[in-house]
Amino acid sequence: MILELDCGNTLIKWRLLNRDYSLAAAGGVVGSDEELLQAVQGMSVTLLVCRLVSVRSDEETARLVRSLEQAFAIQCHCARPALELAGVRNGYEQYERLGLDRWLALVAAYRLSRAACLVLDLGTAVTADFVAADGQHLGGFICPGMPLMRSQLRTHTRRTRYADTEATQALGSRLPGRSTAEAVERGCSLMLQGFVHGQLSLAAELLGESFEVFLTGGDASQVTAMLPRARVVPDLVFVGLAIACPLR
Repeated sequence: MILELDCGNTLIKWRLLNRDYSLAAAGGVVGSDEELLQAVQGMSVTLLVCRLVSVRSDEETARLVRSLEQAFAIQCHCARPALELAGVRNGYEQYERLGLDRWLALVAAYRLSRAACLVLDLGTAVTADFVAADGQHLGGFICPGMPLMRSQLRTHTRRTRYADTEATQALGSRLPGRSTAEAVERGCSLMLQGFVHGQLSLAAELLGESFEVFLTGGDASQVTAMLPRARVVPDLVFVGLAIACPLR
């Protein structure tokens, strides 16, 4: 089987592919290198190769690669920064500073659409990237996502604390909150929706009236109602990883 990894600053998303590159019924999210090794070893499968994207430091990424190669006797292929890939031209002044997860997501979106596109990744952080019809990346934005917004409020405001179960229940309505949990959760959700609305307006200015919207990330469901025509692709980064690190 083929092991694919999306290594964030705090979490690692992993999944296994069959030899024919179809998705195997295995995958998950872990919080450390050790948890990853345990999870994959627990599958009792034979790994052929690994490919990964990492936004961690070079040292941290190298340490993970060594652990994987020693534990499973496989070769790891790591996505690298690039000026151009699959018809997309990196729009950063210092191309190597663009986060690899963002880069792979926008490359994947352009490959899937072959058209101008707005790529919205709604995770711990929220990112927006604009790609013109000719493949030129026009840049993007980064701001706190729902997890960061609520974490900052709950951490730095003494009276803004509530249980996770309250948070889930609070998002069942858009009415003004009548408890701290409702006020925070609905307020953060409205900020997220406002950000997305602003990106749509800017995309119309930069890309013209004809462009595709791609949604990915754990909080994509927060904005799908306002973007009925958006393409929701949970594994958009993995699609880009396959482009950056082809194995055949």
